[in-house]
Amino acid sequence: MATQKRDWSKFTKRIIINKPIAQVYSAWATPKQLTEWFLEKAEYTKPDGSKRPSNQKIQKGDKHQWKWNNWDIIESGKVLEANGKDRLSFSFGEGGNVHIYLNKNGKGTEIELIQDNIPTSDKDKMNYYVGCATGWTFWLANLKAWLEYGITLNAKGITQSQTQNLVNS
Repeated sequence: MATQKRDWSKFTKRIIINKPIAQVYSAWATPKQLTEWFLEKAEYTKPDGSKRPSNQKIQKGDKHQWKWNNWDIIESGKVLEANGKDRLSFSFGEGGNVHIYLNKNGKGTEIELIQDNIPTSDKDKMNYYVGCATGWTFWLANLKAWLEYGITLNAKGITQSQTQNLVNS
């Protein structure tokens, strides 16, 4: 039996979230929403150099600076695709590119996340392939928890407004 050789330069993750595509897209494409479930800080600069407002959807050509919740790293990159409805791609530092595809699945939305152009040295296989694949598994679950239940599973935990919403429901 022949063994299949692993392609260390890309991986795919999928999850279904019981929310409409437009709502899931906004969670990825609006800096203010990105900081609710994914990042501590998300700033985008338009191609003309002006800052994109945090409640405005990002556009192709925008540059981003991200601050992680659990690391003191500032990540810079560029929005490669943002069609305003179901496709979004961005550079992901030295780890390659990330592509988000949203598809209707029953009453919800399937997210297909592909990270590609991952460097393939032995060190990079661990840092980017293993590290990012593991990380995206968590962050997709965190996005599902936030969109479906109003909670986050990361260091931010449940915010005061989320707690009030849970108490009142």
